[in-house]
Amino acid sequence: MLRSRLLMSTLSLILTIVAGTAVAAAVSDGDMAPNFNLQDQSGNAHELADYRGKWLVLYFYPKDDTPGCTTEACEFRDNIFAFKKLNSQIVGISLDDESSHKDFAEKYSLPFPLLADTGQKVATAYGVLGKMVGMSYAKRETFLIDPEGRIARHYPKVSPKSHSEEVLADLERLAAKAP
Repeated sequence: MLRSRLLMSTLSLILTIVAGTAVAAAVSDGDMAPNFNLQDQSGNAHELADYRGKWLVLYFYPKDDTPGCTTEACEFRDNIFAFKKLNSQIVGISLDDESSHKDFAEKYSLPFPLLADTGQKVATAYGVLGKMVGMSYAKRETFLIDPEGRIARHYPKVSPKSHSEEVLADLERLAAKAP
């Protein structure tokens, strides 16, 4: 009887995890990027229209100051001048609040905005809202948005250590083809 209850509890937990992470992306390559209007770590408002005419690297991540998220943010930081040279802006989004973003950005000298999606609306619109054991988080995914506001490339699988270089290589290729 005890083994049966344990098995049922384990299966219930697995189903909760799988159900929470099985949400398909709401947008795909070629689609217009969903708008957003969120505050950054300094309290400044940002929306998609602010980046018209530039390439936008919109990266979602689960949690400030965790190992994978720190690695990814620092890799983007370390390549910031190469991204700027290609007329692009990096913007990070997680469900953490502005205060958490401020501490994270200051600790690692991050030179780009981190937006607070505490209402989970933007993560939902981009199809990256995950749930695990009753907790919500932004899945580690990135959207490369072209200067007209279209999704040029969606990265559903991200390796924190090599992702910045991957996006940079794609951006160089795509920017060279742009009129």
